[in-house]
Amino acid sequence: MLKRHLLIATAVLFLDRITKWAIVQTIALEDAFSIVPGFFRLTHLENPGAAFSLFAESTSPFKTALLIAFSLAALVVVALLLWKDRFVFNGSTLALSLILGGALGNLWDRLTDGKVTDFLDFYIGVHHWPPFNVADSAIVVGALLLLVRMLHKESRAHANG
Repeated sequence: MLKRHLLIATAVLFLDRITKWAIVQTIALEDAFSIVPGFFRLTHLENPGAAFSLFAESTSPFKTALLIAFSLAALVVVALLLWKDRFVFNGSTLALSLILGGALGNLWDRLTDGKVTDFLDFYIGVHHWPPFNVADSAIVVGALLLLVRMLHKESRAHANG
């Protein structure tokens, strides 16, 4: 089953790398291309912060090193959890595989460029969601899937208790 986990993580990493490459090749930095006017556009931004531009404005000389260290620590934890359940494939290991692939995608950017390419840009009028990428999407979907599984287990425990 570990092969399945690694295949999912690799697919996320590949999709993240290829989409970021395509954006860098086709859209100038800080430019945008409207897909659904008033709602969604592709843009080319460089995010020196964490997911959803957290800490992007920080001037700390240690910011990138700390983000890399945090990413590496998260990767170790996720990899250990996947290794522990290497013979199982379920919603939790799927979620961990998505998180692993997404974390690797953003870590790749940080290690090679010190910042992450973001390009998915959703907004309604002046209300704007911070731009993100495929790696961020995989991490969020994985985290939400884990949360749903934990809440489902908790509700079953209360029903049986």
